[in-house]
Amino acid sequence: MEYIEVSGRTKDEAIIKASMQLETPSDELEIQVISEGSKGFLGFGSKPAVIRAGRKEKNGAEAVEDERAKSIETAGSEVLTEKNEAERSTEEKKSEEQPNTGKPVSPKGRGREYRKREPRQIEIITDLEQIEEVKGKAEKFLYDVFQAMKIEADINTVYSTSDGSLTIDFSGDDMGILIGKRGQTLDSLQYLTGLVINKGKNSYVKVKLDTENYRARRKETLENLARGIASKVRKTRKSVVLEPMNPYERRIIHSTLQGNHYVETVSEGEDPYRHIVVKPKAAARR
Repeated sequence: MEYIEVSGRTKDEAIIKASMQLETPSDELEIQVISEGSKGFLGFGSKPAVIRAGRKEKNGAEAVEDERAKSIETAGSEVLTEKNEAERSTEEKKSEEQPNTGKPVSPKGRGREYRKREPRQIEIITDLEQIEEVKGKAEKFLYDVFQAMKIEADINTVYSTSDGSLTIDFSGDDMGILIGKRGQTLDSLQYLTGLVINKGKNSYVKVKLDTENYRARRKETLENLARGIASKVRKTRKSVVLEPMNPYERRIIHSTLQGNHYVETVSEGEDPYRHIVVKPKAAARR
């Protein structure tokens, strides 16, 4: 196992840095603490925390799961690429058949008029045929991905006219592989599905993918984590750095601790390593 040596103001900060450099979640790192560090007196004589970190060796089952998760994401990207290439070919043929109007074209030069892109709003669809079309696009894309991966899963889609969201739920054997570690594979499929059904639209339909009630279970886990961390920060008066999370999971942490009288939360860093720091409120420190 190869190790790197990393320093930070605290041990937690050093672990976050190691996670970023090795592009590996902190719970998959082998950590050796060389120095806990010290704050010194009035800022003088402080010493950084120093750790040695390396990727843990995975057992056979974990390695197979990682490879399958990567192959699902790759299959989804390949299906989307093939779909885009087919659509692009059709658009180019139409462009060749249309007369030159003398109007400005897009930077890509495919004969389409150039328009400045405006921020897209959520689309509320009320027409039943359009709803079925959107549902059909999503199901067809996911079916192609699952077929490429030889995964059998039932797909259930429900469109909500109240918030303009398309909820898609999978069921079948071994759905854990479609979830991935901390829902990363599920998030990737959700992102790709959104690209498919919203391609070429000024507004968009929000896509929500779930299986085996994972989203609700994950939300409950994060809420319990947030409350536990808040209790620890209140007792120790020391900030705690959480590992990197996606925007959805960070919002859960922020929302859970929003009304807490003793701690506050801030997001730091850049995606995909953006993380939350839970710190004691200034009034609580006194």
